[in-house]
Amino acid sequence: MKRILLIALVMLVAVMGAQAQKFAILSDIHVTPGNANEAQLIKAVDEINASDADVCLMTGDLTNEGSDEQLRNVKSILDKITKPFYIIPGNHESTWSQSACKTFNDLWGQDRFVFEMGDLLVIGMNCGPFMKMGDGHIKQEDLIWLDKTLSERVKPNTKVLSINHYPLLDDLDNYKDYVNVLRKYPVITHQSGHYHRWKQYETLGINGVMVRALDMGKGDYGYTILNVDLKRNKIHVYNKSLGKAPELMYAYTTNTQFDSFPATDVKQDVPEGFSVQKLFADNATIFTRLGVDEKNIYFGNSLGYCKAIDKKTAEVKWEYKTGAMLFARPAVDKKYVILPTADRRLVWLDKATGKEVWAHNADGPYVADGEIRGGVLYQGGYKTFQAWDINKKKLKWEYTDINNYCQAAPVIAGADIIFGAWDTNLRSLNLVNGKLNWSWNNGNSANLLSPGNVVPAVNGDKVMIVAPDRVATAVDRKTGKQIWREKNENKVRESLGMSCDGKVAYAKTMDGELVAMSLEGDKYELLWKVDMGMGYEHAPCIVIERDGYVYCGSRHGLLAVVDAQKHQLVFTYSMGSSEVNGFDVDAQGNIYCSLIEGTIYKISKKIIER
Repeated sequence: MKRILLIALVMLVAVMGAQAQKFAILSDIHVTPGNANEAQLIKAVDEINASDADVCLMTGDLTNEGSDEQLRNVKSILDKITKPFYIIPGNHESTWSQSACKTFNDLWGQDRFVFEMGDLLVIGMNCGPFMKMGDGHIKQEDLIWLDKTLSERVKPNTKVLSINHYPLLDDLDNYKDYVNVLRKYPVITHQSGHYHRWKQYETLGINGVMVRALDMGKGDYGYTILNVDLKRNKIHVYNKSLGKAPELMYAYTTNTQFDSFPATDVKQDVPEGFSVQKLFADNATIFTRLGVDEKNIYFGNSLGYCKAIDKKTAEVKWEYKTGAMLFARPAVDKKYVILPTADRRLVWLDKATGKEVWAHNADGPYVADGEIRGGVLYQGGYKTFQAWDINKKKLKWEYTDINNYCQAAPVIAGADIIFGAWDTNLRSLNLVNGKLNWSWNNGNSANLLSPGNVVPAVNGDKVMIVAPDRVATAVDRKTGKQIWREKNENKVRESLGMSCDGKVAYAKTMDGELVAMSLEGDKYELLWKVDMGMGYEHAPCIVIERDGYVYCGSRHGLLAVVDAQKHQLVFTYSMGSSEVNGFDVDAQGNIYCSLIEGTIYKISKKIIER
């Protein structure tokens, strides 16, 4: 049926020439089986089918949690659309994906599209964020695809309609790179969703519109109608509430004359004794933290490659290809690099050559960072937590009473291993046999408020976490009983660390501040707070302290260094435009970090008297 419709569309555009084209745009439908939006989406589909729209577009946020069940359910409804239909995912499909972003592509073929209607070329693609809280981000390989596709398909009379889930604004961290590609071509407008509200804006001459969500509140359900009239160089955007006549929201011309970004090259200085050095820029996006040993840095990228680069020369020593994007840090041991993959394998790689030695096939994707202690890898997976004898390649024990996936690295403390998962629970297991010591949750039933992507801070018999519920909590390490819970006074989220002596926990707030909280005593105690100049902030980047200085990373690539004794910001350094994935330290005390845009930095400090 779909093929017949597409053939009909091709025949139609042959005679359409430059006449107006009409699009029905669905966005932010957020369907969960049985919820109110499900019934309203069915009505919207019926109305679109009966309308004179030429094409239906879906600009993302199909679901709430991106689970396989939710995706399959919403597809069963969207499959009833009889118009030519094109779809991309939104942040709710890619941030909390049960399948590590695989199921969407399995169901709809790919997460980007391009098609032509007469002289109009329509192009859209996924923009994340991918498997953790962050801003939208166009992967490096997708920017290359965008430029290549437009260069090949844009003809003298062609005009371009750009589609994404995010607008061309700051919440898409590399929007400038995106815009620099788009403005090479005659882009007449950019349409997006995400914000559940109407807004018209302009970015360097490109006219953009944020379109409505399915549910706009107060019983207002509907979709957007976009009319593109190339003959008259006019665009009209309509609000289409279900059962009501279309209401004109915006009318503007198809401008294709664009301004340039102002020059922003600014020399950055760092204080005496510190060094911030870009070591490497990959040809793809990096979502993983870094594995580091005495010679190499190990990481995974969005094209599914695990790579080893030389710490001194930054040359690629080897690479290993998997079948999906990589989200978990490679775990480094004496002989092997153990790679958790999103294509449901745990792979032993020869450390010297990168050749596959052995692999375990799992029931779900691995997106969690593992931890090695005494020749054993402790690794979270999908609905499982495992302990592996590395040399014997043998499973020592497995804990399976988990209802979602693990993501952050666990913490080993004495005879316990402590970790969170995206099923609302923080758990402690016996390190030797994997038996449950205790489980704690914050009282919220929503998986999205889980301590799923935070590395706990553990000192003696106290475990501290932060989570998307924006509250810091301390529990007893032996019993799991809550000791204290601060009352959302700092708006912490998922960015946490601990002082070297274990007495202080550091957390980054959503206002870009660093807060220091006591890990001693039985009551919550805020020790001090420093504004790091980051502004609004939500990157789940761990915080580390070394030699009396605290290191934090932001959603926009900013490194902030704070003096832990003087409680003062020492300096900030812009490493890029995208999220800092996390910090890792080698035996010499050098700090390494990766940015989503595909770069790797080395941060060093000489020990000097203060």
